[in-house]
Amino acid sequence: MFARQAFRPANMLRTQVRRYASESPKSSSNAAAYATVAAAAGAGAWWYSRSGAEAPASAAAKNAPPTAEQFAFKGGDQGFISLKLEEVETLNHNTKRFRFLLPEGDNVSGLSVASALLTKFKGPDMEKPVIRPYTPTSDEDTRGYIDLIVKKYPGGPMSSHMHDMKAGDSLAMKGPIPKYPWSPNKHEQIGLIAGGTGITPMYQLIRAILKNPEDKTKISLVYGNLSEKDILLKKELEEFENTYPQRFRAFYLVDNPPEGWTQGKGHITKDLLKTVLPEPKEGEKVKVFVCGPPGMYKAISGTKKSPADQGELDGALKELGYNKDQVFKF
Repeated sequence: MFARQAFRPANMLRTQVRRYASESPKSSSNAAAYATVAAAAGAGAWWYSRSGAEAPASAAAKNAPPTAEQFAFKGGDQGFISLKLEEVETLNHNTKRFRFLLPEGDNVSGLSVASALLTKFKGPDMEKPVIRPYTPTSDEDTRGYIDLIVKKYPGGPMSSHMHDMKAGDSLAMKGPIPKYPWSPNKHEQIGLIAGGTGITPMYQLIRAILKNPEDKTKISLVYGNLSEKDILLKKELEEFENTYPQRFRAFYLVDNPPEGWTQGKGHITKDLLKTVLPEPKEGEKVKVFVCGPPGMYKAISGTKKSPADQGELDGALKELGYNKDQVFKF
């Protein structure tokens, strides 16, 4: 089963029961059309060879995976590089999407899943630069740019600086900063518990799994916010649900629901998680990821000691019977 039972907390969520089975890819073919195209391509190649002109690059070569030299961020001791801001999109009252151009135009970020970037900024009145991590929401295979979703926090030096940036400004970045190395089918089921902008590493993981036809991992997401307007990437998440209904489902909770809201209300609770997460008795087949504000960490999983130290497992997940090895805190 995908989870222990249908997710139906009283007066909280209305969900549909789905069957979770492997999907069959859709395909179509037209032999006659392909034969015509092949003949034309052959004739074109013969003409180029006879005329001495250089044959055009094949589609396979053009779409070949990028080499290490094409990675904008190579990790290690590479240091920070300056990226120019191309455009800014306002997502809600305190959150924007920033698109930064990668050097050389044809580069990819070089980030793995799951990993993040470090941003650095030093204002004229600052003694030391401020450094903050962000997880890009653009696909790792995207060439030419990366997207960052940033929520502005009162008194937050980096988020305030970025929200004041205009197209043409630049920001120093460094990466990748590895978080959790993912490989296809590493776990049979994963549960994602996110709050606010904590959705960004979850989205990176969801997208990487679902776009890989070889990865059959099933995913449950529980995502909490203050209001419906604060739900980030909701359109993209809904598209994933519609496209992969047998592999992914999402549950939303808000503290201040609008009229007509049919999903969860209030904070993420132990009883809620018990109904949607895979059972801890499945051992290594199951992994639960957590990312959100400090209060959520404390209540759900316990806090991290440092980026390199996950700390002890505590909170609702410990009470539900998960062990430390089954939980990862972004």
